[in-house]
Amino acid sequence: MSSETFEIIELANGDVALRRAGEKEDPLVRIHFSSASAEFLREHKIAVARAMLEAGIDAVQNIDEIAAEYLEEEELEPVNHTIH
Repeated sequence: MSSETFEIIELANGDVALRRAGEKEDPLVRIHFSSASAEFLREHKIAVARAMLEAGIDAVQNIDEIAAEYLEEEELEPVNHTIH
């Protein structure tokens, strides 16, 4: 990823989003928490979303490695499975 600056925002509908800093265009990523999840997390919702976004950014930075591991798993287990 480039050295752009991004910001985590809470949208009017309660979703948490990642967008380029200072831009009003559609966010790059949106995270929607169910009502039950949002109620459970309360003030920690943003922190949880931030951790999720950071994990996603880390995954993108290591995408070649992750893709290779996934392809190896597919060769060993050709059945459908849930991706976590």
